[in-house]
Amino acid sequence: MNDAKPLSVVTPESPEHTFFTDPEAAVDRLIELYETASAFLCERFNEVMKGGKANVRYRAYYPEIRLVTTSFAPIDNRLSFGHVSEPGHYSTTITRPDLFAGYLRQQIGLLIENHGASVEIGTSITPMPVHFAVANDASLAVPQDGVMDFTLRDIFDVPDLSTTHDDIVNGYGFVYPDGSHPLAPFTAQRIDYSLARLSHYTATAPEHFQNHVLFTNYQFYVDEFEMIARAALKDPDSGYIGFVGPGNIEITSPEEPLPAPVKLPQMPTYHLKRKGGGGITLVNIGVGPSNAKTATDHIAVLRPHAWLMLGHCAGLRNSQRLGDFVLAHAYLREDHVLDDDLPIWVPIPALAEIQIALETAVADVTQLRGYELKRIMRTGTVATIDNRNWELRDQSGPVQRLSQSRAIGLDMESATIAANGFRFRVPYGTLLCVSDKPLHGELKLPGMASDFYRTQVARHLQIGIKAMETLRDMPLERIHSRKLRSFEETAFL
Repeated sequence: MNDAKPLSVVTPESPEHTFFTDPEAAVDRLIELYETASAFLCERFNEVMKGGKANVRYRAYYPEIRLVTTSFAPIDNRLSFGHVSEPGHYSTTITRPDLFAGYLRQQIGLLIENHGASVEIGTSITPMPVHFAVANDASLAVPQDGVMDFTLRDIFDVPDLSTTHDDIVNGYGFVYPDGSHPLAPFTAQRIDYSLARLSHYTATAPEHFQNHVLFTNYQFYVDEFEMIARAALKDPDSGYIGFVGPGNIEITSPEEPLPAPVKLPQMPTYHLKRKGGGGITLVNIGVGPSNAKTATDHIAVLRPHAWLMLGHCAGLRNSQRLGDFVLAHAYLREDHVLDDDLPIWVPIPALAEIQIALETAVADVTQLRGYELKRIMRTGTVATIDNRNWELRDQSGPVQRLSQSRAIGLDMESATIAANGFRFRVPYGTLLCVSDKPLHGELKLPGMASDFYRTQVARHLQIGIKAMETLRDMPLERIHSRKLRSFEETAFL
């Protein structure tokens, strides 16, 4: 029988909960609380690593935002965010308020303005895992279990899966243990988890991610993106101020070299930066719906303003030609990776603002308009599957489903990215380029592919960037469509 007494808990001092009607001051307090908690854990961790096991337990807590409303007064029904749907108690834990400062000021400001109420800022009851605190200090690292002569979780809090979940965005009726409803779509631990995963998979820090994200499935797009970025940096009127590659290497001049890392990450990511995060991030997710889900699961916590899939697809109609564009307005979802989070019977609607931006960009870059644009672009259903070699099986079943769905293109990522955009309330779209026609004897062979890539990639990427620049100039409340919001939504975007 173990009669050992539990270790006493040592925590940093923190101020009392305070009410704020100034979003700037509220965010300043969040930053102060977070930095105090994070510094406390880093210092105690460093002491323990140098001196061995401690005889106390160290704990620090995430800061939180709370709101109480008592009125059913109607809110401007044109808005899809910035308000709660009914009176009650609302809360959310906060991490990295320095990284999310602009977002938090905006969201808190809308709450105060729309409800005429103050927000309450203070320390939550959710412990901050030492792993996430230490991630803020480049001089520290948490060793693997077994390396130390003590068990880390005996002294510090570690990540807790019970608070690292998507129950808020996936479900209906989510309530915290204290009875409050969520203010934001993600908990602090969920965000911290994703920030760590982003650094791992993309080899770039979350600070570099921009509000407009392009996904692709080919390295050729990365090479072209760097060329476009260098041209933008050369133009003083472009508004772009830097270009970042894996390893957090940043250049601000078009002549600077951008060394490739010794080992590329799983999803090489590049950022063409603009003040306020208004630039463009390109993620090469590689091939497959699993990668597409992984990337979007984690980028979603950054609350981007839009993401688009720019990749290659199989053209399913004989009338299509290699190099033609496919603008998705519906998706046949046979990727399966999101079946538990978003059932396949859930429709994924096309978003008018995204569709118009993409079609306009195609017209501007190709200089084709109206009926002539139909020569190189079709709008229709894109099928996404999880078997790259589907052609090697009996095709009667798949081809029948493709025909019944009226699909015009087939790939392995687009529906996943769109569905996760729908799930996370991130505006989404898809513009693909036909690279083969397997049903009509035109397979993707090396000679054909290299010629195709040389002539089409640059134009395709220019279209994606132009569409994103159009979306960047739109008011945020117009891009974030009400079609993405459910019966019960968080106030925060």
